[in-house]
Amino acid sequence: MPATIVQTNETPFNQVAIDPVTLDIIENALRNARIEMDATLVRTAMSPGIREQGDAFPLIADHKGRMIVGQFGSYIGPFLDGYDGTLEEGDMIFLSDPYSVQGAISHLNDWLVLLPVFKDGRIIAYTSMFGHQSDIGGKVAGSMPIDATNIFQEGVRIPPVKIWKQGVYNEELVKLVMAQSRSPEWCKADLNALIASCRVAARRVIEMSERFGDDVFVSACEDLLARNHRAMKALIDTAIGEEPVSFEDYICDDGLGYGPYKIKCTMWRENGRVVLDFDGTDPQSQGSINFLLNENMMRMFFGIYMIMVFDPQILFNDGYYDLIDVRIPEGSLLKPKFPAALSGRTHALGRLFDILGGLLGQKTPEFLNAAGFSSSPHLFYSGRNAKGDWFQLFQIGFGGIPGRPLGDGPDGHSLWPNFTNVPNEFLERYFPLRIEQYTTVADSGGAGLHRGGNGILMTYRFLEDGEIAIHDDRWFVHPWGVNGGAPGARAKKILRRANGTTEIVGNKREDMRVKAGDELDFITWGGGGWGDPLDRDPTLVAEEIGQGLVTVEGARPYGVVLSDGVVDQPATEALRTQMRAERGEAIPLFNYGPSIDELRARSQTDTGLAAPIQPEWALPIAAE
Repeated sequence: MPATIVQTNETPFNQVAIDPVTLDIIENALRNARIEMDATLVRTAMSPGIREQGDAFPLIADHKGRMIVGQFGSYIGPFLDGYDGTLEEGDMIFLSDPYSVQGAISHLNDWLVLLPVFKDGRIIAYTSMFGHQSDIGGKVAGSMPIDATNIFQEGVRIPPVKIWKQGVYNEELVKLVMAQSRSPEWCKADLNALIASCRVAARRVIEMSERFGDDVFVSACEDLLARNHRAMKALIDTAIGEEPVSFEDYICDDGLGYGPYKIKCTMWRENGRVVLDFDGTDPQSQGSINFLLNENMMRMFFGIYMIMVFDPQILFNDGYYDLIDVRIPEGSLLKPKFPAALSGRTHALGRLFDILGGLLGQKTPEFLNAAGFSSSPHLFYSGRNAKGDWFQLFQIGFGGIPGRPLGDGPDGHSLWPNFTNVPNEFLERYFPLRIEQYTTVADSGGAGLHRGGNGILMTYRFLEDGEIAIHDDRWFVHPWGVNGGAPGARAKKILRRANGTTEIVGNKREDMRVKAGDELDFITWGGGGWGDPLDRDPTLVAEEIGQGLVTVEGARPYGVVLSDGVVDQPATEALRTQMRAERGEAIPLFNYGPSIDELRARSQTDTGLAAPIQPEWALPIAAE
């Protein structure tokens, strides 16, 4: 049954006319409140994942629970629909179980707090923040076992509970939850940071309402939602066709030796709405790469992509959700059945952005993006130092952003725009390791008129015995290029032992013992290229060779010939003419690289790893 909202003032808000200046002030005040939430978080959290990398996501919603500013879209509606309890002034909700909110958060490490903002006896808004906790118990340090086969192995599950009830802090609940963590000090500090962020935003909402009046604030939120609806409707009418287009991509493996897993989506416009149908996506995995995709989250992903590609000035919020129809088959990789494991869901989550790019660009190739760094690769390192103290690192790696219509993809960047890297000085100060090198991998970005961004090589030297785990993807299938661009290079991990032996290790591994002096080359993948490489400015290629982004050999796909570091213009023109004649006139819209069968046959030779085994299912899944 839905939640019961207890309000001492049942007077409805009145819709009033808002002048453009007032609307602009309130919009920017809300944007600033969101920024202040982030600032509060990073200044009070302790774990490097939140404090240094920003793995947390704020939300300010209106009194109906619709996101006005934020990033992942509002999960408040699904929460209110499924919460069998009351919401009263002084309450704050705490949860981490994705199944309890229909996938609005996607794995147990994301702790979420939700604050209903009361003013004069009425809910006037909601503020919320969720962030990735470094350890919440479970079978492995970091609580993200890539080899998990059910969610019970992944740490403490927190259903929606009240961490504050009518202004009283539930200290016993917090003690119980913290007892499950290997790093309770970090977890408690991070939880307090989430709470503080929500309270800061709540104060700003109250201040706005007091300045302009409750009805003006609520009406302004309505206007912002309506404006977003109008803008998105115009984008949909002009950019999405009625004829269905389909696209599919793959997750390389599940960490248990099986793969690749297909994600497929078909898109079309019907009666003024966009339909996103994931029929044809593979069934759920036995491993933890499943992603319980909330439909509203997918609507937000679609809207963000549309806005960023077609009109970046639009403030994205929940106002357009009724224009998007999302259909996900029950029991699929994107709608697994409880108690499917979810801790490795980041690969499927990120791959959705590649799929959206492949869908939206087919009818408008000029807006097409290549495949890029669509994941958040993780490294875990834990153990006890010489003093016997516990240490535990969780770090997110960066890679190559795809080539784009307007230019090259950035080198060594994050999929998520607000993420930042953990400074090497921080790592070396607080963990028993040394960073031997941190550099881009030349030629890993796909060649193109606009080059794909290069991946990263980060070499860790471990100074204490311990255990490491790796979560990454795109080691088997390539990040594809578009409009004639070449695919990007794949990821690779190399472990060099202090005893002189070298091992290529899988990109999804748990419980690898390391000794002091061992080194790990953590190599991430590059982005696909955009456009014909033979049209790229030869002088730019030469400059990038000098910068170490492209090698002399890597200039060959561009048809560039150098002599003493300078472009040989006649030789370059002759080579490009020859290359164009050899390939023919047809330029593929998508360049995926070798087929799955070819990749299987060549896997050991090309990657040093055995090819994953094709999963088999007894029965196909049915669409909802």
